[in-house]
Amino acid sequence: MSETILVERDDTIATVVLNRPHKLNALTRSMWQALGEAMRALSADDGVRCVVVRGAGEKSFSPGNDIGEFETMRSNRQQAIAYGAVMHATAQAIAECRHPTLAQIHGICVGGGLEIAALCDLRICGEGSRFGAPIKNLGLVMAYPEIAPLIELAGRSVALELLYEGRILDAREAYVKGLVNRVVADDRVAGECRETARRIAEGAPLVARWHKKFARRLSQGAPLSEAERLEAFDCFDTEDFRTGHRAFLAKTKPVFSGR
Repeated sequence: MSETILVERDDTIATVVLNRPHKLNALTRSMWQALGEAMRALSADDGVRCVVVRGAGEKSFSPGNDIGEFETMRSNRQQAIAYGAVMHATAQAIAECRHPTLAQIHGICVGGGLEIAALCDLRICGEGSRFGAPIKNLGLVMAYPEIAPLIELAGRSVALELLYEGRILDAREAYVKGLVNRVVADDRVAGECRETARRIAEGAPLVARWHKKFARRLSQGAPLSEAERLEAFDCFDTEDFRTGHRAFLAKTKPVFSGR
């Protein structure tokens, strides 16, 4: 995609890398743009079964937006609106990716980095990881499309605690507050994420996409239509169901085709 957003493939598992290690993977406007393009392309690819998002290196997932761009790209309201449009389009692309998404978190996960991680379906971090959103110290607001995933993930009270206090949480407190699914030793993060992505990719991909769709739809709160309720039974007409059923009876491991 670009030098600062890399996409790697290992069969059905795609890894998107925030690639500015010399800046701890601080995000620029062009990175936000490229990240959105990468997520939209992967979402459209039926050969993908899991998308892992990580920062380059093992020091940082991302500390958020590069403050160096503020003077030239976010120095006033009009510039910030244009910058925000790019960020929020990318946030939507991450949220709407059809495939399961996993944030592989090493080190710092703050500000915009935390927003990206919150948009992923699952988050695994190391014991040395740190989390927060200290934007009050910059006199900045977390806009609606940015705060919504954080509230959905950890609740209104935790989101406001992070924003009001600007405090940085360690990995254990982040886990207790629901910001991450799993905390492992720092040197086990990559391996744990590989194993998790593999388990996801070995499952029926249509089922994973349906589960993601259903979970997202239920979070909207509106009553389900009859067509939506009946969609849960579409899986019975898939080749993957027949494959899984045969494998269960034969006590063998199923190999799903995604059809």
